Amino acid sequence: MQDWNELRLILAIQRSGSLTAAAKALLIDHSTAFRRLNILEARLGVRTFERLPGGVYRATSAGERMAAAAERMEDEALALDRDIAGRDHRLSGRLRVTSSETLAYSRLTRHLADFRRAHTGILVELAIDNRVLSLSRREADIALRPIRPTEGDLWGRKLAGVAWCFYASPDRIQAMGGAAETPGALAGEALIGWEETTSGIQAAGWLASTMPSEPIVYRTNSLVNQLTAAKAGIGMALLPCYLGDGDPGVVRALAQPISELAGELWIVTHADLKGTGRVRAFFDLVGNGLAGERDLFEGRARPLDRVPDAIALQPQTSST
Repeated sequence: MQDWNELRLILAIQRSGSLTAAAKALLIDHSTAFRRLNILEARLGVRTFERLPGGVYRATSAGERMAAAAERMEDEALALDRDIAGRDHRLSGRLRVTSSETLAYSRLTRHLADFRRAHTGILVELAIDNRVLSLSRREADIALRPIRPTEGDLWGRKLAGVAWCFYASPDRIQAMGGAAETPGALAGEALIGWEETTSGIQAAGWLASTMPSEPIVYRTNSLVNQLTAAKAGIGMALLPCYLGDGDPGVVRALAQPISELAGELWIVTHADLKGTGRVRAFFDLVGNGLAGERDLFEGRARPLDRVPDAIALQPQTSST
């Protein structure tokens, strides 16, 4: 092997199982990737991948050995990169952050504005992605995650718990006569749900297993769009309280958050990067800013003054 880029190509194809996806990951066009792979195989005299129907590339034994060697080399290069970055105490340069769409839309961006005003030399790149990006491979420098990290090489802290509740437009809650006590009392109401193929989202799984599917009148894989649909009066949406309580267009359909869906919000980075000046500054300003909104995240900060008087948020009781 004469060129590290050749091994990077083999590793990218092995990881994605597709030449098209590998080319996209390496920021080259498909024809360039195809040409490089053919030249490499011709020079080595071995086939590195079997070409299967549907554009699938499956590594041969030679391809697997090359990919494993490439991954070891990548690990060493990334470790060196993190070590150098971890010694960089400057408050300048690029900082790549990953967050969910929901958090970025509702709470994060205002704290990023504060961060920008305080640290004008730092360029923040925000990757809106519900996937767990790899901090070891520097797909991001900092991640805001809705789950406790399990990787042993990560470092971070819990910012808050995350509560969930049903929300609907004020008119719909008024027509109900006020907020219900239990989710079962909402079984006959029009509901907004996730796409049926959604997996790996606790709230989506809970909704599918707990509430009947017949009342679901609208489906989308975007929580922000679920909020928008609830505001438009399409139905009730199951939302994190920091999203629902923070928007004046909806009110709670339940008197209390759903205890089974209680989650967490974490800010994490790779342990090698915790000494980086940009990372420390972000943890201090943005991390502390989000932690300061703990009551909102945990469903205890309810802006009742924005709810019309005609809407009773507690179930009505008849007088005798």
